[in-house]
Amino acid sequence: MDMKLEVVVVPVSDVDRAKDFYTTLGWRLDADIATDDKFRVVQVTPPGSPASVIFGSSVTAQEPGTAQGLHLIVDDIDAAYDELKRLGADPSEVWHDAGGIFHHAGDAERVPGPDPARSSYGSFLSFQDPDGNGWLLQEITTRLPGRVDAETSYSSVPDLAGALRRAAAAHGEHEARTGEADPDWPDWYAAYMVSEQAGTELPS
Repeated sequence: MDMKLEVVVVPVSDVDRAKDFYTTLGWRLDADIATDDKFRVVQVTPPGSPASVIFGSSVTAQEPGTAQGLHLIVDDIDAAYDELKRLGADPSEVWHDAGGIFHHAGDAERVPGPDPARSSYGSFLSFQDPDGNGWLLQEITTRLPGRVDAETSYSSVPDLAGALRRAAAAHGEHEARTGEADPDWPDWYAAYMVSEQAGTELPS
């Protein structure tokens, strides 16, 4: 049975302030429903995300600001930093973890700058909403094997454009190795993009 993560509940103290913050980041406003003066549900969705975020009044017993370690995935951590900075989210600088596998809790073992090898899964930045709920952005360009279904899909224009840019760069290296232009480059691009998303061996 498929079980797809649909909603994450974030505890906030001021619903309108939280709504303004998240929608200013470009998160889609899906719903803002109040049945009375004590119960209100606001749902927003990050660009390209299949899962949404809910906050409001009387929707959770968690204390405001206690949601931590919420991950958002991007394919360009530097571009994500620039966008969050421009939109007023006050992001941290880009960092990687000293252990090189996954990040430690809190801000322990953070090393300034992206992962030196710029390996997928290795570079992060963080930001908080007005209540202190903590978000992490993680750069992923190539998925681990078996991490996604065989079906290839892209959730947004920037997502697809990023995949095309990576395929173009890899294909340029391929042509440099072979020393000749590749007339079948569309097929090579397609194979690269499918393999990248599926986490299987990339064409050379």
